[in-house]
Amino acid sequence: MTPDELNRWSRQTRLPEIGSEGQEKLSAAKVAIVGLGGLGCPAATYLAAAGVGTLGLIDDDVVELSNLQRQTLFSESEIGQEKVAVAAEHLSRLNTRLQVSLHPLRLTAGN
Repeated sequence: MTPDELNRWSRQTRLPEIGSEGQEKLSAAKVAIVGLGGLGCPAATYLAAAGVGTLGLIDDDVVELSNLQRQTLFSESEIGQEKVAVAAEHLSRLNTRLQVSLHPLRLTAGN
């Protein structure tokens, strides 16, 4: 890890359960988030902040006014925009090392 990465994640790498080896595993991890609703938004935020390397965002919806009280990645200015695109922008600002894969579709047994 670079000195900046060591500093950024120093609090979690101090934990014996994580350490630098665990942080390296997090950096290499790929996680899919299915749905950017009331659970997907905070999950994606915390995974990005923890240093997960790649997030796949899967959602076919757009931001609506009725989402804003529980979907904390979105704001009024983003109403009508694809949730995956808006979330990717916010998460990339939170962690510039994060790779984001956008999937603006509904996950079904067929895909």
